Amino acid sequence: MILIMVGALVAIAAPWIMRRRGSGSDWMQGQLLVTGVSPRPDGVSGEQLVTITGVINGPTVNEHVVYQQMAVDVDQWPMISQLFPVAYSPKNPDNWRFAPSAPPPAPPGPEIY
Repeated sequence: MILIMVGALVAIAAPWIMRRRGSGSDWMQGQLLVTGVSPRPDGVSGEQLVTITGVINGPTVNEHVVYQQMAVDVDQWPMISQLFPVAYSPKNPDNWRFAPSAPPPAPPGPEIY
């Protein structure tokens, strides 16, 4: 019984510990070239599942083929030959995600004459 309780505690605490240790902070930045994508659903809005196939190029990988299914807004449906910035694990490039968008440029400050 004690082993089951310890196992449950570890299963619950592991994601929290990984976030605290900065897991993912060593990820590399790269580019995903989409080579295949599932058809865009007609007549729906919001997020839908899309299957993406592509190749990632980055500092530690060259033309690494990836395949993933994820939820994407129908209005932002990816297209073949589209490039996306991605972040990927240097130990396992199959573990990747879209990189966060760059913040918008700061508005110009007041001009002083």
